[in-house]
Amino acid sequence: MTDLAQRVQEELIQAIDKDQLVLPTLPEVALRIREAAENPDVSIPDLVREISNDAALSARLIKVVNSPLLRTRQEITDLGMAVNRMGINYTANLATGLAMSQMFQATSDVIDRKMREVWARSTEVAGISHVLCRHYTRLKPDQATLAGLVHQIGVLPILSYAEENSQLLRDSISLNLVIEHIHPILGDRILAAWDFPTPLRHIPTEHLDFNRNTPTVDYSDVVQVAMLQSLSSEHPLAQMDWSTIASFNKLGLAQGEDGDEDLSAEMEAAMQLLG
Repeated sequence: MTDLAQRVQEELIQAIDKDQLVLPTLPEVALRIREAAENPDVSIPDLVREISNDAALSARLIKVVNSPLLRTRQEITDLGMAVNRMGINYTANLATGLAMSQMFQATSDVIDRKMREVWARSTEVAGISHVLCRHYTRLKPDQATLAGLVHQIGVLPILSYAEENSQLLRDSISLNLVIEHIHPILGDRILAAWDFPTPLRHIPTEHLDFNRNTPTVDYSDVVQVAMLQSLSSEHPLAQMDWSTIASFNKLGLAQGEDGDEDLSAEMEAAMQLLG
């Protein structure tokens, strides 16, 4: 590890321990939608009212509901029909995920490029997670999608820190080392601060634990498999023997198996919708 990476990592960990690190907050629209969805008395028109404050988000939800992912028989043309079709929880999870794309933007070119890379990677893993979840588990695909979208959320505060720190900004090797070492811990902290549902709260650390073996399949398993399947064959993690990783066995998948062509097309569709 470089001296700079070591120093920055120590500074950030100290800031985390003392609660001095400014963690990112969810976009206002996502907070309002989640708050509405958590109210036991919420009605579909209430949720529609919250979402319709954001025209771009409304349009994307309608696009998702008409996509091959949800395969509706009739075309859905307005937000009320879309929320009705998806249900309150599904809509809230998807809207939260889609609204998060606003967070992955920065003022400096280097960091902006890096943030867009992280978001592109997150949408890819989220798309694969959605499809794996639907075909190989009884878990909820909307939760799996959200899990995929937040699996690297801990990178955000590191990139924000780098934006203010010209030395780190110029040293991409050190920056990547810091990201690799501490983004999982930060990710868990952020999801706890956002009060995410317990099954998703440790996705950032758990999806990287290849010795993990729980009695039943969970969202960390799904994201782990999706993350490994999304890697290029040259990546060091792609060289591992996946048959020794419990998550693959729990999903009933063998190494290199992406399922049939229909599944690959479905994954492609999911990634494009989220991206």
